Amino acid sequence: MMKKSVFLFLSTLIVSISLIGQNRQINNTEVIKIPMKASQWEFAAGKVEFITHKGVPAMKMLENSGYTLPKDVMFENGTIEFDLELIDGPFVGFSFRRESADESEYFYLRPYRAGNPMGEDAAQYAPIIKGVNLWDMLYKYQGPADIKKTGWNHIKLVVSGQKLLVYVNNLDRPTLAIPQMLGNVKKGGFSFNGNIIVANLTIKPNQVEGLSALPDPDPTRHDLRYLRKWQVTKPVMFPYGKDIVNEDLPNDSTTIWAPITAERLGLVNLTRVYGKAENNKRRLVWLKTTITAEEDQRVRLDFGFSDEVWVVINKGLLHVDKNYYNSPIMKAPKGRCSVENTSFELPLRKGENELLIGVGNSFFGWGIIARLANICLLYTSDAADEEDSV
Repeated sequence: MMKKSVFLFLSTLIVSISLIGQNRQINNTEVIKIPMKASQWEFAAGKVEFITHKGVPAMKMLENSGYTLPKDVMFENGTIEFDLELIDGPFVGFSFRRESADESEYFYLRPYRAGNPMGEDAAQYAPIIKGVNLWDMLYKYQGPADIKKTGWNHIKLVVSGQKLLVYVNNLDRPTLAIPQMLGNVKKGGFSFNGNIIVANLTIKPNQVEGLSALPDPDPTRHDLRYLRKWQVTKPVMFPYGKDIVNEDLPNDSTTIWAPITAERLGLVNLTRVYGKAENNKRRLVWLKTTITAEEDQRVRLDFGFSDEVWVVINKGLLHVDKNYYNSPIMKAPKGRCSVENTSFELPLRKGENELLIGVGNSFFGWGIIARLANICLLYTSDAADEEDSV
């Protein structure tokens, strides 16, 4: 009986460590090493090789290999470590808490920044939401990294609740300290993408090195200058080359509005509601809010947006602008959506003022950030509170 019990215990331990079994959830505090064997991974045929590299079992992902996933892994919180060697290509990435290709948390490197300590976007965190990588909406979630052009790069991620620490080749100081992850999913699998060699992938479930699961406070939370409460229309197709005319403005008698509230850092995140544009087709929505001024005045609006906007105040077109990444007209910082993108004056009259903003998009993230230069006026809106918003 004792021999049988010992045998069952050892069998269970081997199965747990080797990740064999259907829909097994990682829920212990052991160190688990993911085998670099073809039988343990899902990958595109002919695009991934399992080799011995520099004396250790490794996975070599070739060009255009897509996403490669370890089988039967479910991760929520803990520490993830692996070694990664660059081969070629502009991006290498690691998805975690991956529900599907459309929903995950995502960390990636820009290898062309290797060896450049001033490459401010060498490392990036971004959630994948409804098929969209929100990198262009989260300028503050990137930073420089000590990326090696040749040899192993050691990567470590500590995932705890809504917080994330990422270490790249330096375990004494995090490369990225993400105060609040923004994905829709709380647990899921892993995946790699890029032309890389990966080895020594280990997981320490639930071991978070004391990292709090709670997000850091939003630094804009008590800043009353941000316009947070809006109403939004459903998107409509808006062909390239077309500009706003009077007929495109919302009709007060027929337009259906829904409340939407700004997220962290004042971002009105349209992507979370409406996802990606199909086949890169251009779409348009309208946002509306009300500003009540104590007297006639002009006030500066600091404004971030992606990709195009038409600003209407009290039924009059006021401002038209574009923020196309990697084009001569992209806004600082480098085409990302930021409250630094632009500013202009709102001519406000005493009493209620309707602020209407058309937002066009066909490329990655979609949304706006709006902050008044001062609050020598009373801001009101008929939008619902955050818990009732879309």
